[in-house]
Amino acid sequence: MSTKKRISREEIAKYQELLEGKAAEDIIRWAVDFFGPTRIALASSLSAEDQVITDMLVSITPEAKVFTLDTGRLFQETYDVLERTRLKYKINIEVCFPDTAAVEEMVNEKGPNLFYYSVENRKQCCSIRKVQPLRKKLSSLDGWVCGLKREQSVTRSDLQAIEWDGNNGLLKINPLIHWNEQQVWDYIKKNDVPYNFLHDRGFPSIGCAPCTRAVKPGEDIRSGRWWWELPEYKECGLHK
Repeated sequence: MSTKKRISREEIAKYQELLEGKAAEDIIRWAVDFFGPTRIALASSLSAEDQVITDMLVSITPEAKVFTLDTGRLFQETYDVLERTRLKYKINIEVCFPDTAAVEEMVNEKGPNLFYYSVENRKQCCSIRKVQPLRKKLSSLDGWVCGLKREQSVTRSDLQAIEWDGNNGLLKINPLIHWNEQQVWDYIKKNDVPYNFLHDRGFPSIGCAPCTRAVKPGEDIRSGRWWWELPEYKECGLHK
């Protein structure tokens, strides 16, 4: 079993300064060079942002590692874009699943739609279906690449290009922090990147089917996620 690469607070601060304002490709290339291509991975939700990073990552290294979380409650369109992505880039996207016994116990105790009844229930569901499988996967890595952008929500306004993920004990790399929505879609169109067709039907942000809906023109891009909750609660726990 390989040993995790150590990085100090001072090093993180130095690299944050170095990477501030750099192009997304340069940030990804830095991460690949610093850790090695097999010690980092893109945690892809198959969002438009993650699809952009997949395209960049594959072009930078043929050893690119990409994984996704199958919560068991995804849209069919999400599985469709997963398949199109595998075929286009000829990569194996690892699919990680939640613990079956934990899901069964939760649903049998609180019902299949428990998340609508309280923030605590919703966070429990997210934890079992997403956070715990992610944590298990990240335990084998030194860094994980994410498609987060500062503009996405009030909970993400202080993002850095790289930052320490204390919950999972590794570095998190955010190459698209300075991008806006238009830049993402310009890149997708220019490079013929596969994307989830729900985006064409008013879904700017896509998660599990019961917890995601289309938004109206002018609404916040995250307003369709957990729409029954206040904005400050709208995180699933993956990005504390």
